[in-house]
Amino acid sequence: MIRPHGGRLVNRYADESERQAILEEIKALPALDLNRRETSDAGLIANGAMSPLEGFMTRDDYENVLERRRLPLGLAWTIPITLSLKNAALATKRPPFKAALRTDDGELIGVIDVDDIYTVDHTREAERVLLTTDAAHPGVQYLQSVPNTYVGGRITLVKKVIDDERFTHYLLEPKETRVLFDAKGWKKIVAFQTRNPIHRAHEYLQKCALEAVDGLLIHPIMGETKKDDIPADVRLQCYQAMIAHYFPRDRVALSILPFAMRYAGPSEAIFHAIVRKNYGCTHFIVGRDHAGVGNYYGTYDAQEIFYEFQPGELEITPIMFDHAFYCKKCQGMASLKTCAHDKSQHMNLSGTKVRELLRAGEALPDEFTRREVAEILEKYYATASENPTR
Repeated sequence: MIRPHGGRLVNRYADESERQAILEEIKALPALDLNRRETSDAGLIANGAMSPLEGFMTRDDYENVLERRRLPLGLAWTIPITLSLKNAALATKRPPFKAALRTDDGELIGVIDVDDIYTVDHTREAERVLLTTDAAHPGVQYLQSVPNTYVGGRITLVKKVIDDERFTHYLLEPKETRVLFDAKGWKKIVAFQTRNPIHRAHEYLQKCALEAVDGLLIHPIMGETKKDDIPADVRLQCYQAMIAHYFPRDRVALSILPFAMRYAGPSEAIFHAIVRKNYGCTHFIVGRDHAGVGNYYGTYDAQEIFYEFQPGELEITPIMFDHAFYCKKCQGMASLKTCAHDKSQHMNLSGTKVRELLRAGEALPDEFTRREVAEILEKYYATASENPTR
């Protein structure tokens, strides 16, 4: 099975012998407050999804990621994993020291061995990671919402981070997906990243990739996303319907990734691949405008960035697809690589277009998505229009 990034699957959950001692210790420690994104990141660090990270980044880690797209020892890494300091009283405290980690609902979930407290330039971070400083970009908005002082250090969690109890059945950790793949006898596993319901273009990419591997992991983002994205519970129903009706069940697995989207386009595409490698996937689908938002990134920038790394360096293999669409003349899904007809015959499929039709109360055509998925989405939007607070 493919090695975790860096060669070892990290585990930063306290074992039973130390858990009780830490629970007592954190009561007397100063607390660092985590927002929802930081809480998700802490959980993914602890369960090994962000291997080889063992905690939030120090200045050395952070600077290497911004300037070299690597960790200090040279391992590829493209997204800063940081903890903002919201407690001004701790800003003058000199590391090293211990602090408790407290979620936004007041729950103490673990400790951090603080090694570094440092101030950053959020404009520079946006330029280097998001490739834009436009205040309309959701990633820029996040940076503007948090303090520009960061805390770095190794963490130890005493509780599992569960963002939504409704999804625990599908919340597999990297060690669990690896056991699952081994039990199924899968050697080559392709991961599919999404934050939208699966439409026909997604299905086409997944099935093309599935022809060349043993199994498919549908691995949707279920952490914090944009306010206008379709809610996680609705999306999960869509994934379940697709697997039930249109995929061979012995060749597909569904697990959720509780990661907060950065909408960082190319930078995030590399990061998404690394995380799926830690889950045991050998291949990763990279489609049009992966992890993009608006018009901030070129259509295939998220594919081009893979060529900036040495062949085999990431170890996980990207499977890159051209823009897929339904061709009326072909009477099926195709791409510019396989279709000879002009654009007048092409029905473009996108999550944005689907949402526009649904908000207008229009039925989704079968060329957009399967009827089973369309019915779930149409029901949700009908209910949402009747209850605007939903």
